[in-house]
Amino acid sequence: MRGLFLLVAAVVLVDTMFFAAVAPLLPHYADQFELSKTGAGVLTAAYPAGTFAGALPSGWLAARWGVKPTLLLGLSMLGTSSLVFAFAQHILLLDAARFVQGFGGACMWAAGMAWLVSASPPERRGELIGSALGAAIVGVLLGPVLGGAASVLSPEVVFGAVAVVAAALAAWAWTMRGVAPEDANPLAALRSAFRRPAVLAGFWLFTLPAVFAGVIEVLAPLRLDELGASGAAIGAVFLITAAVEAALSPVAGRASDRRGRLAPIRAGLIGAAIMAMLLPLPATAVLVAGAVLLAIAALGVLWAPAMAMLSDAAEASGLDQGLAFALSNLAWAVGHLVGAGGGGALAEATADAVPYALLGAICAATLAGVMRLGRERMPAAG
Repeated sequence: MRGLFLLVAAVVLVDTMFFAAVAPLLPHYADQFELSKTGAGVLTAAYPAGTFAGALPSGWLAARWGVKPTLLLGLSMLGTSSLVFAFAQHILLLDAARFVQGFGGACMWAAGMAWLVSASPPERRGELIGSALGAAIVGVLLGPVLGGAASVLSPEVVFGAVAVVAAALAAWAWTMRGVAPEDANPLAALRSAFRRPAVLAGFWLFTLPAVFAGVIEVLAPLRLDELGASGAAIGAVFLITAAVEAALSPVAGRASDRRGRLAPIRAGLIGAAIMAMLLPLPATAVLVAGAVLLAIAALGVLWAPAMAMLSDAAEASGLDQGLAFALSNLAWAVGHLVGAGGGGALAEATADAVPYALLGAICAATLAGVMRLGRERMPAAG
């Protein structure tokens, strides 16, 4: 069990590290390929677009083909896209490689997390999911370091090394004992699961923090820049918030195992609703940074319990765990795209306070629904 957890944690760490490595290289690619802001945005958005496209196919593959072959497919896509980033001399190739990486990431997440959950006791599900998510967030922290190394050394050396690491992880996964697929008709099971309120609730509770995070990732750096924060300072803010989020994730998962999935979710929603109201108010960079830290901390409490809740609901409805985590991938991709794109457009048309206020209202409405769900689950008195 420990070896499997270490494998899955290493896989998601390397995936998110490569995902986050591109941001520091955007100026380099903009100069090399004469990219506009739109072109840079396409390169950045290609990963979540690939995740969106690969979410349900990866779950289908994990359910029909098995988690081990699906994970190996994702690692092969990671290695291939890394080599393209190392040697490609055309922006369209980089865009395509970024898309393939997102598709491969969907395969790795769906198969790896399903493999981990299938081998773990239900009473530790939240803790293990939270710990794996923490490893993924550490990858986000290391990504800019990887991108910086590529700009100092060369993309050929650094991304070539990523391809070697992907091959090593594939060799490690090959030695692990797989889990036989259980679902002969996964698409029918998926349609049936989506008629269950618990599955829909888990899906929504994973989508909401992705939307909120997408809005923050667009508006907070721009606001910090307006208030005079340097690029290094902005990077430090998000580095610290990611570290806090990585530390909170396993704690929230463990709490959901011991106190029920809804307890940490309620706490996270309360904190997120409050911070949505406060985020547009600070008039200094230090206060904005503090508000961002608290908001990301509140969102960090939601991820692991929501993913575990979706996994529980899928299990109860007879849905293969590969498809359950495929739904998590889909929720993240949809939420991130809506939050980053829609939130930025709404703020540009109105003011930053408008998307934040809308998010606060949505968090409050979701909290009311969660409270009601909790009351319905309580046994009758007497």
